[in-house]
Amino acid sequence: VYLVVFHLSFVMFVWSYGKTIFTSPATPSNEFCLSKADKEQYEKEERPESQQEILRRAAKDLPIYTTTASRAIRYCDRCQLIKPDRCHHCSACDVCVLKMDHHCPWVNNCVGFSNYKFFLLFLMYSLLYCLFVAATVLQYFIKFWTNELPDTHAKFHVLFLFFVAAMFFISILSLFSYHCWLVGKNRSTIETFRAPTFRNGPDKNGFSLGCSKNLKEVFGDEKKYWLLPIFTSLGDGCTFPTRLVIMDPEQLAVSSQNEPAKSSVANQSFPTRPLSESQNRLLAGDCQWVETGPEEENVKSG
Repeated sequence: VYLVVFHLSFVMFVWSYGKTIFTSPATPSNEFCLSKADKEQYEKEERPESQQEILRRAAKDLPIYTTTASRAIRYCDRCQLIKPDRCHHCSACDVCVLKMDHHCPWVNNCVGFSNYKFFLLFLMYSLLYCLFVAATVLQYFIKFWTNELPDTHAKFHVLFLFFVAAMFFISILSLFSYHCWLVGKNRSTIETFRAPTFRNGPDKNGFSLGCSKNLKEVFGDEKKYWLLPIFTSLGDGCTFPTRLVIMDPEQLAVSSQNEPAKSSVANQSFPTRPLSESQNRLLAGDCQWVETGPEEENVKSG
């Protein structure tokens, strides 16, 4: 039984680790790239206001609902594209990564939409593998301290193996627990430190649909595939259902006085064709992009 558990945990650990390493970070689709004419015009303009006007026109029909803290279009000068929601540029990979969580030096890859499930499984199977090793060596470790272990060179190997397995178990447990909390809240590591800005202001819980739906967004609808390093995450990585943008202004005003948008979350579903949806409601009004004046106060108050 021990050998079966050992080989199974080892195989799943290596499989998840390999998928995390060799899965390329998902990048935005061509819909978010500026046209040749807009790109040339953007590069010619020197005033930020004129550049933002070009970006607003290009992003008018794109399904994006978040902006910068100054209410500007999120644009990557390096990749020359409008950033989708939850997309960030990785300086190490030099690409814009969809739903970027962080760049992990342990896997030498970006952890984002394409491999976040694999990364979680890698942490989980690493945790189980270290636990199995520590539990197996524990009896010999106890014999070592009680001087019941034969006086051989193997006792130092037992001592080293137990401490290494225990230390890795503790460190991975803290990291795995943190990412489990992130999945339950539907946040990335970046969004934890810098909340995404919606039309009613920054909101760390803007993408949270409830613990059950948040879990399915990462692992998929079919539970039989949850523990396998197979890509089953929902969505396309460019658009995400939110608990705010699907509400009209009247519903948003009512929900801000009562409990925040719980009833609307229950009925949300992932868009079947996100990039062909109707005109973006966040970018539709020019008043939402005014940096000063009473209009901005109205936007901030929802």
